[in-house]
Amino acid sequence: GSLGIDLATAVDVTLVDSNPVRIPTTTRGPLHSSKRTLGALLISRSSTGMQGIMVCPGVIDAGFTRVIEVVAYTHSPPAFVSKSGRIAQLVPLNNLMAACAPSDDDRSQRGGDGFGSTGGLACLTLNMRRRPTLPVTMTYQGQQITFDALFDMGDNVTIIS
Repeated sequence: GSLGIDLATAVDVTLVDSNPVRIPTTTRGPLHSSKRTLGALLISRSSTGMQGIMVCPGVIDAGFTRVIEVVAYTHSPPAFVSKSGRIAQLVPLNNLMAACAPSDDDRSQRGGDGFGSTGGLACLTLNMRRRPTLPVTMTYQGQQITFDALFDMGDNVTIIS
């Protein structure tokens, strides 16, 4: 299936110059899977650029609670985006940062505010006891073994012991 979820615009918009415009969609946060609240990357659909419309990528935090907006512009005005037009998509993401450190900073609970920072925390490490893993099944000469493996070690190296 598709990795991204298309977003439909809520209004007709004409981009009359090259300045970025916030375009509301018919989707609002928070985003959910069956077990947890998700964040997402907001990116352009592959066909949008061919229409002369540029979508500014963005991050939708797991705690965002308002209408999701697409920021778009054009280099060749005017460009028309119709109501229910699909110019952007969301790529859902699990929040791996939730396991790093609990925050009692009220600024991190932004909720309905958008287009800003969630606070001053910069977390550059992950708790290795809760590291991201995937189940892997290896087969060799008719024998199989399944185990949890650390993914994306960042070195393009696979170590199996």
